[in-house]
Amino acid sequence: MTYSSDFLTRLETRGFIHQITDPAALDGAAGKGAITAYVGFDCTAPSLHIGNLVSIMMLRHLQQSGHKPIVLMGGGTTKIGDPSGKDEARQLLGDEQINANLASIKRIFERFLRFGDGPTDAVMVNNDDWLSRLQLVPFLRDYGRHFSINRMLTFDSVRLRLEREQPLSFIEFNYMIFQAYDYLELNRRFGCTLQMGGSDQWGNIVNGTDFIRRVDAKDAFGLTTPLITRADGAKMGKTAKGAVWLHEDQLPHFDYWQFWRNTHDADVGKFLRLFTDLPLDEIARLEALEGAEINTAKEVLATEATALCRGRDAAEAAAETARTTFAGGGAGEDLPQFAVAAPVTIVDALIGLGFAASKNEARKLVAQGGARIDGEAAGSDAVLVAPGQKVSAGKKRHGLVVAG
Repeated sequence: MTYSSDFLTRLETRGFIHQITDPAALDGAAGKGAITAYVGFDCTAPSLHIGNLVSIMMLRHLQQSGHKPIVLMGGGTTKIGDPSGKDEARQLLGDEQINANLASIKRIFERFLRFGDGPTDAVMVNNDDWLSRLQLVPFLRDYGRHFSINRMLTFDSVRLRLEREQPLSFIEFNYMIFQAYDYLELNRRFGCTLQMGGSDQWGNIVNGTDFIRRVDAKDAFGLTTPLITRADGAKMGKTAKGAVWLHEDQLPHFDYWQFWRNTHDADVGKFLRLFTDLPLDEIARLEALEGAEINTAKEVLATEATALCRGRDAAEAAAETARTTFAGGGAGEDLPQFAVAAPVTIVDALIGLGFAASKNEARKLVAQGGARIDGEAAGSDAVLVAPGQKVSAGKKRHGLVVAG
């Protein structure tokens, strides 16, 4: 579909749009003036991960197009647990941990969005401000009649769990009701008329738009992104080592940069459109590179994506570390580090640097010739690594053992 508004044109040309509840009406509203839109993020960990990055970038494009973003932190809904895409109930967290996670996550958004009191400045709100104040009987009396159990059972978040005969608790089942109520609150408080999210949230989002129409007789819209997968079919952001965290406290700058540098050739153009601010004509030029030159495009992707999330200085430092490590054979200062008081075995070094999850895995890596010390293969799993030496696991993972 061809859009007239700058906002939806941006999203469409960069590959963000999967479904919209009423594309023509939303396009018209976005073209007439500033709209307010939100994305919700639960506080289950101290950091969001790359799986959340598509939604964050949508908020960024929204603001760059002259509209107002709302970052809704799920201080309340984190106490319940979103069943969408889950095979089992997640562990429920206490207030102290939720608040600590929320405070940590806030810092991430300040790098992507401009916050303030202006008409298009982003705002961050916490749904615990209203959800924890709801009273059950008045809530059910005023709003319960607007939700159809028959329809809720058809939502993927519920249907798939039931089809697989996996438990779905009553508290999880209520998540979609509270998400719809969040939308109503944001509509009333901020005039928010658009909720955005991943494709797994489609049922919940449509539920919210219908809820606003039934309760307040107002129009509201929903927009979802496609599931982002890699060329090999794997889900975006999943690696052998686990989630790729956006916060530097959970993942060093160099590892974040290196994740993007390791992008499959076929994904470079798609990821440049989704995860950088580069102009489309420059992306087309980089995407057209072939052979060994595609590595230049991968380095641009890694540096630009890292600059958005971690800052330009961190991105340039990581790029320089990569050049030193791979081109010059040196040991860049930004590599992962493992501090030791005395020499340790290569097995302990591999575990300490996060290159192996267990001693058996580390020994297997050594036996297969995949572990190296200062570029030389480790002869046995008993060889010692001293502070100041570089340890490598395979061709792409490198770290330093340092005195500490």
